[in-house]
Amino acid sequence: MSNYIIRLEEKKDYREVENLVRESFWNVYRPGCSEHYVIHMLRDDPAFVPELDFVMEQDGRLIGQNMFMKTVIEADDGREIPVLTMGPIGITPELKRKGYGKELLDYCLEKATEMGFGAVLFEGNIGFYSHCGFDYASKFGIRYHDLPEDADSSFFLCRELIPGYLDDVTGVYQTPQGYYVKDEDVEEFDKQFPPKEKKKLPGQLFD
Repeated sequence: MSNYIIRLEEKKDYREVENLVRESFWNVYRPGCSEHYVIHMLRDDPAFVPELDFVMEQDGRLIGQNMFMKTVIEADDGREIPVLTMGPIGITPELKRKGYGKELLDYCLEKATEMGFGAVLFEGNIGFYSHCGFDYASKFGIRYHDLPEDADSSFFLCRELIPGYLDDVTGVYQTPQGYYVKDEDVEEFDKQFPPKEKKKLPGQLFD
């Protein structure tokens, strides 16, 4: 794992990044994917943080990307606590599970810390993200919006960037609205890319 660079995404990268994300997420969580359209829409969202919109490049080819959005925890005491969420984070399929994702994420989190952000919360797999300092958000007293009390929230992860940032906070995390897209809009957008077969596979979360 060598000779890569991490840099800010530029306008000229947009379509290549969207295709990378499409390849990375295709048939993973559902037949097909929506993540490439989500990224396309998030760049124009007021919550988008352009200073934390990174790509990973190797030999002139994009092999990874990650982006961040501002959001809040609605605290039980009435405060709004500013936090970040991130993703989709994608690595090109043939380089997955080789350490590139961790390198990219560690770099991004360092930059977010330098900018003064206090914590990152998002949905992910603890098996991977624990290696980058994430833990279950429930351990911090943070609940996922719209999730029943007894529901499994093990997908909902948190990492403090400023130690103690969430010490006196309990409350509900709000997913930025930009992540919610309509299936028909995804279908229309996907026509701009080379055809790929949608497959229903074991382990997918959505139909």
